[in-house]
Formats: sequence, structure tokens, C-alpha cells
Amino acid sequence: MSQSNITVVLIHGAFAENGGWNGVIERLTHNGVRAFAVANPLRSVTGDAEYVADVVRGVDGPVVLVGHSYGGVVITQAAESADNVQALVYVSAFAPDTGESAAGLTALYPGSTLGEAVSGVALSSGETDLTIRTELFHQQFCADVDAATAALMAATQRGLSDRALNGPLAISAPGWRRLPSWFVYGGADRNIPSAAIAFFAERAGSRGTTVVAEASHAIAVSQPDVVTRTILAAIAG
Repeated sequence: MSQSNITVVLIHGAFAENGGWNGVIERLTHNGVRAFAVANPLRSVTGDAEYVADVVRGVDGPVVLVGHSYGGVVITQAAESADNVQALVYVSAFAPDTGESAAGLTALYPGSTLGEAVSGVALSSGETDLTIRTELFHQQFCADVDAATAALMAATQRGLSDRALNGPLAISAPGWRRLPSWFVYGGADRNIPSAAIAFFAERAGSRGTTVVAEASHAIAVSQPDVVTRTILAAIAG
């Protein structure tokens, strides 16, 4: 892929928002790469993937699709209905197979403490909106950033519907089966066990896997240089 015509589309996950990609976007722009972040609805796997696929299809030219956390589920499904996706990058992210959910994959290996940190608000739809409790957000989500940054991230986090958390991948051919993929994640992730992400990477035949031993789940915030290098590797192919 030529770096001159590629666009990087970044999809945040649960308990986050577009600003988490700011450092990565700054670095990609410095490297001459067009990049923008999409507001992931966080309502359901199929609905979220359809929205992201619509956005990606509206991009003129090839796309490298990047997902963080639950955003990995979304890009895995969205890539199958957006023909201009050329590569996938999973940033501390789920890479599910058909029928697998974020909730199920979180429990695949021991180590996640997310369940103890989450609280829910009942919605009129009958669903529950999940967020990380403010007093636990720093240690749970982004232990390797400073307290002031963590406080802002906690205050701007977006809730995840329990329907999205438990929703299975609803396509027969996950994006990573067809497209080359790259993985980057932290060894100190308290949301998704690092052993689980290592499994996803191996199963997907990752073209390049980077592990930062001390990094938290919010590796795009705490280690934007590493994440940017991974994306640039995907662009280079």
C-alpha cells in the first residue's frame, strides 16, 4: 500500500472516546498519513459494525482500520462489508471468531478485574449501560498515565450497552481471516488479559505483534509512539 493514498480510520472501544486517539493521530499526521477517529456507538455489535462500515465505504481510497478493545470486535465485522479495507490493526483489542463475544473472550484467560470495577445504569430500552466507576478508573483502565489525564478520561468515558458486550460476532468470515492484521498491546492490561490478546494474534496469523510489558489497556494514550509504529507497519504491508 502506498502511504500517500491510505487513510487510517480509528475506532475506540468501551469506556473511551475519540480523544484517546489524539496522540496517535498527531504522529500519523506528522508522518504524512491521513487519519481520523470514528465515534463508536457502543450499542450492539451488528449496529456498530454497520455504522463503521458506512463511514469506511465513504472514504476515497484504501483504508487501514484500527480498533481498540471492543472496537476490535467492531472492525472484525465491519471489514467484511467495506471492500476498501486493506489491513486491520488491533490495539489492546478483541479479535473474535464467529459467534464469540467480548464478554466471553474476556473470561477466556484469568486476569481481568473489569467486572469488579464496572457499574450499570438501567435504560428505558431494557438494556444496561456499563461504565467504569470513577474511583477505580485510573487503576483499572490507564494505570500508566498521570492522575490528571486519568481523571479526564474517566469523566469523558462513554458507556457500553450490555447488548454490545454480550453480542456475538454475526458473520461467517471474520475480517482477520481475509485481511492481514497487526497487534499491539500491554502486558499490564487489566481489562483484557494479555494471554487472551496473544491468543487472538496467533489465531489471526498476525503479521507483527508488539507487547509493551508495563503498558495498561489504554496503550494508545500512554504509548502512542508504539501504536503509531504498528499502524505504519500495517500501511507498509
